[in-house]
Amino acid sequence: MSETGWDLPDPYIHRIAVTEADMDAFGHANNARYLEWADAAAWTHWWSKGYSMDACQTEDRGIAIIRTEADYLGHVRVGDELDCAVWITQSDGRLRAERRYQFKRVKDGMTVFRALTKVVCFQLSTGRPARMTRIFREHYSVLPSVAEALGAAD
Repeated sequence: MSETGWDLPDPYIHRIAVTEADMDAFGHANNARYLEWADAAAWTHWWSKGYSMDACQTEDRGIAIIRTEADYLGHVRVGDELDCAVWITQSDGRLRAERRYQFKRVKDGMTVFRALTKVVCFQLSTGRPARMTRIFREHYSVLPSVAEALGAAD
């Protein structure tokens, strides 16, 4: 873990505010909301690189999650803010990649959620797996600092 409390260096950060609509019957955010927040963070990460939804249509490519592992580590309530960190942690540059998430509650820095998604590139027009195009290879590449941190963890 880095001195900033993030699991890996150089995260992309997406901030969200927890609202009443996120609550379940027990007064804390419903577990399904964390996956929706992860999806929102993935999209804002894509957009932060200058890519758009139109790029997916133009490239006839998309990314589909084929596996999700999630650890719920704490509760969040109405009014809490979360910093949702995203990293690309593995990519073959052709078909498959991996994205990690870490959510920290802003007010106390507590990690409340971690997830790992394994994804595959597919052709929008056929729904079949397809090689990543240049922009997908660029976006789904592991930052050198992340690769180094992951290598040091082995």
